[in-house]
Amino acid sequence: MEKERKWVPYIITCLILLFFWVIFSGKFDPFHLSLGVISCILVCIISYERLINIPTTRGLLRLWLGFLLYFPWLIWQIILANIHVLGIVFSPRMMDRIDPTLIKFKSRIKDPLALVTFANSITLTPGTITVSLTVYGNMVVHAIDKESAAPLPGLMEKKVAQIFGE
Repeated sequence: MEKERKWVPYIITCLILLFFWVIFSGKFDPFHLSLGVISCILVCIISYERLINIPTTRGLLRLWLGFLLYFPWLIWQIILANIHVLGIVFSPRMMDRIDPTLIKFKSRIKDPLALVTFANSITLTPGTITVSLTVYGNMVVHAIDKESAAPLPGLMEKKVAQIFGE
């Protein structure tokens, strides 16, 4: 019975990965679906414990639900940042508006996967790039202007911390 419960998080993760694989690949023939199943199983077996070290199935479901709620918010932030960068690029005073800056801060996030998620979220948002990240949460972020740098770490850090229960 104990061994069955140990595999439940692996199965849930594998099914979620397979779901995304099918959506993003767009291939529905038996050959490609079988490759997707094999790939997802291998990823879960090889890297599950390195990526997600959650002792309970409930914790895993909470994590995935958090990501599903975070993803639309992140997409919206990416859209807003694109509009901001577009405004800079098409401005007749573009060279005056671009004011590159490096900001340094220490994130309150402790979990390594949460830190990487936060750093990648910053990099996905146009106008900002995570230049450096340490295991202690020290971050250096390059921003195209002070307006792009102003909200960091801010709400994005809080939302990522929330997903990982910090």
